[in-house]
Amino acid sequence: MDAQDCQAAATLEPPGPPAHGCVAAWWDMVDRNLRSFPHSCSTLGRKIAALYDSFTSKSLKEHVFPPLIDMLIYFNFFKAPFLVDLKKPELKIPHTVNFYLRVEPGVMLGIWHTVPSCREEEAKGKDRCWYEAALRDGNPIVVYLHGSAEHRAASHRLKLVKVLSDGGFHVLSVDYRGFGDSTGKPTEEGLTTDAIRVYEWTKARSGITPVCLWGHSLGTGVATNAAKVLEEKGCPVDAIVLEAPFTNMWVASINYPLLKIYRNIPGFLRTFMDAMRKDKIVFPNDENVKFLSSPLLILHGEDDRTVPLEYGKKLYEIAHNAYRNKERVKMVIFPPGFQHNLLCKSPTLLITVRDFLSKQWS
Repeated sequence: MDAQDCQAAATLEPPGPPAHGCVAAWWDMVDRNLRSFPHSCSTLGRKIAALYDSFTSKSLKEHVFPPLIDMLIYFNFFKAPFLVDLKKPELKIPHTVNFYLRVEPGVMLGIWHTVPSCREEEAKGKDRCWYEAALRDGNPIVVYLHGSAEHRAASHRLKLVKVLSDGGFHVLSVDYRGFGDSTGKPTEEGLTTDAIRVYEWTKARSGITPVCLWGHSLGTGVATNAAKVLEEKGCPVDAIVLEAPFTNMWVASINYPLLKIYRNIPGFLRTFMDAMRKDKIVFPNDENVKFLSSPLLILHGEDDRTVPLEYGKKLYEIAHNAYRNKERVKMVIFPPGFQHNLLCKSPTLLITVRDFLSKQWS
């Protein structure tokens, strides 16, 4: 065996015992490693068995349906519009700054703050600190809680933000956990926590400027969940606007257009509802409004096919019956042409909102 063969063999064979009288210690180390090998195999075997038992203890539908429900309710994996740099909102909408808010360990929310259009010139070149200080300027503030899918740069959301900004509102456009570039995984409890933290952060910086929670579609459930928690803490929100609200997610999901094609499959609805209960997905607007005292404005399009108008009417009826001060609850129905996402195109939207809020805050 020449020198090259010896070098190759050295890479294949275990190293020999160390010199200088350490042979006994070396063999002791080898013996311990050999003894621990069966234990390591046993531990790995137990872990595999536990995973197998965990998997086989549930039916296939129990494995499939909860992730499917999350996907259908939140649709947060659909991060359209694509190729948008959420850190640069100025590419999509002027006088807007991007910032991040940590609401709990591991959860960082991406937020766009758009100041009123009347401050556009002042805002040019300003940093986040300037925008944060601007929250005290007396112009009303909207914390916007969007619906499922996409993110804060979606075109219909930007259109609403522009309408509100032109009308003299600050708008904080929030991407919940798991949406856009926000970290974390969406759950009903998590989204509710996100809304509460953003509202409290805003109130702490707004001085005497009023702050309104504005929820659209899924966001209406987030808004009333958060408002109820804040009410129970003795800090009712300054106002709530619910755009295209449902009564609760169970009813809304059963009638969701995407799911209607599956309704006739035997056992589908029961399995679907069981999965929602297991995941604790309710968003009970119909129950939440019974405990609120904040000014409440409900907006709904007559031709909304995603969340039919009947749900908005039912929610208004429940709220109106529950509120002691009936003047604090109002519903406005918009004529056909705006469907589910485009009430922002109505020429009367801004007038409706400002008129309601000015009366409530006077």
